[in-house]
Amino acid sequence: MYPTPYVASLRVYEPLEAFKTSDQVRWSQIPIKSNSGWDEQFVSLRRSITSELPNLHSDGAHILVHEGKRYVAPWSTLVRCWAALEDFRSTVPRPVIRFFIPQIFEESINTNTCNLEDKISHILNSTWIIPPRWFSLFSTDERLRGTNKYGHFTIFRTSISNAKYRCNFTHQAVVRAFGEGAVEGEVAELLAWLEVFNEKSIVELDYGGLATYLNNQLIENGEEGLVADTSIEDVTTSIAGLASGDGKLAGKGYERLISRWRGVSSLGSAS
Repeated sequence: MYPTPYVASLRVYEPLEAFKTSDQVRWSQIPIKSNSGWDEQFVSLRRSITSELPNLHSDGAHILVHEGKRYVAPWSTLVRCWAALEDFRSTVPRPVIRFFIPQIFEESINTNTCNLEDKISHILNSTWIIPPRWFSLFSTDERLRGTNKYGHFTIFRTSISNAKYRCNFTHQAVVRAFGEGAVEGEVAELLAWLEVFNEKSIVELDYGGLATYLNNQLIENGEEGLVADTSIEDVTTSIAGLASGDGKLAGKGYERLISRWRGVSSLGSAS
């Protein structure tokens, strides 16, 4: 089992040559490991428990080899800590922050991120459920699922050009159906994130430990486990309904998706 089995990830792997020379040297020396997701989660969990400063150790990365070329998705630990801190600051009064985050930790993040050019992470995470808009970036033939020593897994991979095209199509469909608003804004934000990266990048959706939870939920419902997971098909159906003005079709796909993941997300409330 993963150290944080309730986390799914959306990652962008950029080609090695897209990074500055010093990073190319560092990333080229990292061994290709099938369990880098486990390593990332373990380090993240350790840091959250010990309040370890994110800049004390060199950061890791996920490495992918495609057609003989190396692609890299840095863990971006410092950037993600900075983003989480900014989100937390926006939800509580400033005087209260010191009771939750040690001042030395906050100063370390602020000091070491002030020189970052973009503060953009290669990885987005979601807990207990996968945002429907993430599924819109992929097609069924890009799905890989099975089992490994950590349990069940489901992974999708596509080119960033495919992902951006599909995301743009989804955005247009949502705008036509609902106009501007919260849903449209989330899709637009996802598209803007994708636009940051190298045009030869690879986009990956990894269910992480949620694959095992979903498999068990589907079996409990009398279905064939992950084989019965049609999340991509349902999102595709919903988007097609929005694009064609068929609200019934759009609602059918969306309801199937939400019903399937409702059991998994409820585990987060029970934990």
